Amino acid sequence: MLNWRRDPGYEQRVMQHELRMLQYEQRKMQHELRMKQLKSEIEQIKSDSEQIKKETEQLRRENAREKALSALIKQHCFPPESSSTPTPPIEPGSSSS
Repeated sequence: MLNWRRDPGYEQRVMQHELRMLQYEQRKMQHELRMKQLKSEIEQIKSDSEQIKKETEQLRRENAREKALSALIKQHCFPPESSSTPTPPIEPGSSSS
């Protein structure tokens, strides 16, 4: 007949193993949650980036339009000096006839 004795540290090792497995599962769930958060943040950044690109392009078009309008205003309101005749200055004390 065999003299079988139970391993005195077996139950403790099993409990430690189960505890490590629970900790592993908890860390795994935390990492998965963090990955979901990061993916959401990445999508938000992509969306923001697209919006910024659209707004930048719109600002460029508006700037080009403003420059064109400014050039037209200068052309019409301030003609080149060669085509305009300067008016003689009026001296103080003289009367215009």
